[in-house]
Amino acid sequence: MKAGVLLAMVAALVACGTSDDTANAPPSQPADATAAPADPVEPTIEQPSDPAAETEIDTDTDTGEQKFPDVIGASATSSGDSVWTISATISSPYDTPERYADAWRVVGPDGTVFGERILGHDHANEQPFTRSQSGITIPSEVTEVTIEGRDQQFGWGGATFQLMLPVD
Repeated sequence: MKAGVLLAMVAALVACGTSDDTANAPPSQPADATAAPADPVEPTIEQPSDPAAETEIDTDTDTGEQKFPDVIGASATSSGDSVWTISATISSPYDTPERYADAWRVVGPDGTVFGERILGHDHANEQPFTRSQSGITIPSEVTEVTIEGRDQQFGWGGATFQLMLPVD
């Protein structure tokens, strides 16, 4: 702590005596209006955190199971003229023939869906798994897309992946 801030705190504590006129003052107001204001506190700069670490797992309250698949990676290759092949890596811990991640999609910053890959079966023996979709047209002014996963039972949700598109 800086010396100036420490001195201001000590001065404020000394100024807050227990005389009758200050004992009933609300804690948010200074007890003595003549006391010098404290030095401003220096702002702190927070370091960016890992977005994956902040992802809250949404669970089904009835079963305690994770509700949605997570998109844990993605890549893009251009075939020219703003046409892309997108590969998405999905993790779905509940993958069974009865319930599995059944799709993923490519979404633009304004919510436009540029492409969708339907998954016709579970990938229980292949976790996580990667699947690609070709022929996705994304306007050249769009430089970043979001990849979202879908669960058969609960729909779209889970961890998404922000994909920067390489220069076309």
